[in-house]
Parts: sequence; structure tokens; C-alpha cells
Amino acid sequence: MYGDSATVRKILTESGDTWAVVGLSSNRSRAAYGVAEVLQRFGKRVVPVHPKAEAVHGEQGYASLADIPFEVDVVDVFVNSDLAGAVADEAVAKGAKAVWFQLGVIDEPAYERTRAAGLEMVMDRCPAIEIPGLGRGAGRHGDQAL
Repeated sequence: MYGDSATVRKILTESGDTWAVVGLSSNRSRAAYGVAEVLQRFGKRVVPVHPKAEAVHGEQGYASLADIPFEVDVVDVFVNSDLAGAVADEAVAKGAKAVWFQLGVIDEPAYERTRAAGLEMVMDRCPAIEIPGLGRGAGRHGDQAL
């Protein structure tokens, strides 16, 4: 397993509240849209990263992580596994504290590189599934129910 419960908790409660969501667009039928909504409900600032650079959930979008003009704490990755490693490398270059690969997104070499660079990382899990069980402290509004 790539990311034990302690790592999941640390990313969700201690790594910071600015999450870049790579693959987030205004397409409501995509999983990223709903997950980002849950993260916002739990106090996370969600920054959309998508080639269209469109605003989603009230936040300005950016075409790439490098285009974001402020610090990002966690990079949540909703791209195919064959593209995810490059995103993890961009997260390291951006100075993120953690990388989260969504359910079904697996790249073992990227996991090893990211961890070796000193970042926390979770792979093949979903923060929207994990965060409600953490209760208080999951974010600025961690005590809110779904």
C-alpha cells in the first residue's frame, strides 16, 4: 500500500490547506469536480490545474503547476498513470509538501522519486473518502458533516 493511515492523516491535517488539483475542470461529471467540492467543504483551498485554465468552484484555474503564482501545499493528481509521474516531478519542483495520486493512479517509480525528494505521498486513494473520517482538525472546517 502506498500511504499508510498516518501519512493520509498527516497530509489531510498537517500539510497545509492549499491543494492544486491537477485535472480539475468545470466538467461536473468528472470525479475531480466532486472531490474538489468535498475538499472545499473541509476547509481546503482548491486550485484547478487543467490545460483550459478555467475557474472552478470559485477559484482561478491554471494551465500548469508552474503557472500558479503562489505556494501549493498538496498536489492532488487526477490524470492517467502514464502522465502522473511528470506531475509528481512538477510538484517537487514547485515546492509542494505532499502529492496525492487518486484511486487508480499508480506510478511506483514516481512514488519512490517523490518520497526520496522528501515529500509525503499517497497513491491509489481518494481524499474525499478519507477526510470525513478524520473529524476535527481535517481543515479549517474539519468538523462539518458531508
